[in-house]
Amino acid sequence: MIALLQRVRHASVVVDDATVGAINAGLLVFLCAERGDTEQQADSLLTKLLNYRVFSDEQGKMNRSLADVSGGLLIVPQFTLAADTQSGTRPSFTPAAPPALARQLFTYFVTQAASKHSHVQTGVFGADMQVSLTNDGPVTFWLQTAAQT
Repeated sequence: MIALLQRVRHASVVVDDATVGAINAGLLVFLCAERGDTEQQADSLLTKLLNYRVFSDEQGKMNRSLADVSGGLLIVPQFTLAADTQSGTRPSFTPAAPPALARQLFTYFVTQAASKHSHVQTGVFGADMQVSLTNDGPVTFWLQTAAQT
């Protein structure tokens, strides 16, 4: 699985002119399931994400995790993160999990996140979403767990 994390001051997701998810300070996470991913990869990625130290301590060093700062977590499904861009000028999405599996893993990931963190919001799987954010830093990280192939 792939997670693109952005430390944000605030972020929101709009679908059909309605806000479906919004957070203040925290992490905006674009999430993608790849072929061969299982709940094991989702669990591993979530543990890393919740404990990844991207927030500043009193000395200005990135020593605090999302759990440490009780920040918001906005999880947005984004299959395009798995794009194969190695050849040509059009991306291939073959590495992405099939839609049914991707939806299942996204739902599982969100459910697990909500059971471990107090403020979780989401985008809508398969929807045309407009995502707004104010990146704090900017701070952006790519986390990935190995797919079982």
